[in-house]
Amino acid sequence: MNRRNYQKELEEKITYHSSRGEVPALLLHSCCAPCSSYVLEYLSQYFQITVFYYNPNIYPQEEYAYRVKEQQQLIRRLPMKHPASFIEGSYDTARFYDTVKGMERQPEGGARCTACYELRLREAAEYAKRLGADYFTTTLSISPMKDAYRLNEIGGRLAREYGVDYLYSDFKKKNGYLRSTQLSKEYGMYRQDYCGCIFSFKNKGEKQ
Repeated sequence: MNRRNYQKELEEKITYHSSRGEVPALLLHSCCAPCSSYVLEYLSQYFQITVFYYNPNIYPQEEYAYRVKEQQQLIRRLPMKHPASFIEGSYDTARFYDTVKGMERQPEGGARCTACYELRLREAAEYAKRLGADYFTTTLSISPMKDAYRLNEIGGRLAREYGVDYLYSDFKKKNGYLRSTQLSKEYGMYRQDYCGCIFSFKNKGEKQ
């Protein structure tokens, strides 16, 4: 049974660097603007952030383009102690479908989603190494629907593989998710009603 307190680990990491007057470089994989809002507000006090938008799972292409635009607008508008920069990854949908091949009928939150998490975090680890970032992490754990233990396990494993530290976190803690909903309203952000992929899109339709 997992008993790690990821929020406490994050706070200890922040305290360590702050006490030394350091502002580490962080590559932050973002799944969408609303989820990134609280994370950016919080972490930009302590890190120099590059937002990495890599989500080839999003369907359809018009939805993807709209979410990219929302992310860019938020970065421009949100006050941050250390302003963030933005990188858009490739919209390589074929890679996503190859990754989840054979798992199309898996339930939401199952093995298909785990494979999708790893696909996106792997690309983030590669970019973090390429940029010489001190850390990489993802906004995904802010969602009550996402398993922080699974995300952190993947992140830690990829950190060892690529030689870039993973910033362990569970951003839904300390009312992180609540704050993200407040910021979404404050900035008039579009909050999508499905995770992003064609499978979650179809699942949304079946529930209506």
